[in-house]
Amino acid sequence: HHSRDTPILEIVSFGSELSNRGPTFDMDLSDFMGEDGKPISYEKAYHYFSRDPSQKWAAYVAGTILVLMRELNVRFEDSISILVSSTVPEGKGVSSSASVEVATMSAIAAAHGLEISPRDVALLCQKVENYVVGAPCGVMDQMASACGEANKLLAMICQPAEILGLVEIPCHIRFWGIDSGIRHSVGGSDYGSVRIGAFIGKTMIRSFAASSAVAETNSEEAQEESSELNESDASLDYLCNLSPHRFQALYASNLPQSITGEEFIEKYGDHGDSVTSIDRNGTYSIMAPTKHPIYENFRVQAFKALLTATPSEEQVIGLGELMYQCHDSYSACGLGSDGTDRLVRLVQNVEKLKHSKTENGTLYGAKITGGGSGGTVCVVGRSNLRSSEQILQIQRKYKEATGFMPYVFEGSSPGAGKFGYLKIRKNSAPLSSI
Repeated sequence: HHSRDTPILEIVSFGSELSNRGPTFDMDLSDFMGEDGKPISYEKAYHYFSRDPSQKWAAYVAGTILVLMRELNVRFEDSISILVSSTVPEGKGVSSSASVEVATMSAIAAAHGLEISPRDVALLCQKVENYVVGAPCGVMDQMASACGEANKLLAMICQPAEILGLVEIPCHIRFWGIDSGIRHSVGGSDYGSVRIGAFIGKTMIRSFAASSAVAETNSEEAQEESSELNESDASLDYLCNLSPHRFQALYASNLPQSITGEEFIEKYGDHGDSVTSIDRNGTYSIMAPTKHPIYENFRVQAFKALLTATPSEEQVIGLGELMYQCHDSYSACGLGSDGTDRLVRLVQNVEKLKHSKTENGTLYGAKITGGGSGGTVCVVGRSNLRSSEQILQIQRKYKEATGFMPYVFEGSSPGAGKFGYLKIRKNSAPLSSI
């Protein structure tokens, strides 16, 4: 029972019976305003939505309103009703959270006449997830949901969110997603501690570079060049800006496999990440999480170059190998799971049959997607009937082994920026009778 002059927010969620969330959520929009007449802090909002686990989902939707109020100074005078209906499977590592944030913010912006570029929508939605939901995710998923296009891969560099271009998926190559049935969560402890490990590694590399703990060179000229490079490493802003060969030659041997929070804080102070905090009593793996973005960046660049290369058997073998390497690197960080590893092994087994005389295998590689620790495996193969049959074969074998029939999805659609929005208007004029 709301008094008429108090604007309210009502959210109804379809499909809620499939997970442990309440089907509806409503609140007074004035709850988002503090006594000082300014929007409440993200921290307050985080606690507001965390009170009841069955209502926590509403943070992804309602959080978009608070972010617009805080970041763009928007004020909402009227009540807002939101109906959420989605075919994106939840908790499967295919960006269901980013898609609902981007869809909600795009709809609210359209309804209130706000012009926000797709890139800015993505960055604002990342704030929803980092600060209102409290999940330390990057911006990649939101960028794909906002700026992606059908049948194209989005090439971008998250520094913080620059689009390098769209890459057409060649018609002889196809991607599938196979759901492992293991629920994944980017808000889980694994992802957060791996992220902390990467930031600790970056802090240590900067420190090594600053103190120039590098093999001495003889010639003065070489020393001068080396010190310039050291200076640039000492202010390294993103791990992926360090090349693999340089990491291997200069820093890998100095990095510990792991470190305690206590030890790191005593020696280095802060790890420089605003969305995670170090537990002094925790132990963090350092080597694998630091190495991952450095080598992953190289793999992504190679993958992009291969996709645009002349079609050949070597091309698809190379794409598959890069995906396997990526999967192994993610697993080394501790973000694997039995289910996703089993699916990748099943793809490898099908691929091995290629080398026997009888089978003509057409699948080439697979990797875990999303924040890891469960979720979906992405498979690459040739776009033909044999590949589809092999995907069904993997589906059956997985069910035999686990009892779970994995869901397979494929195809793609335009992102929110490309799609735009649909406006439903009431037809107020009565139809004239002829």
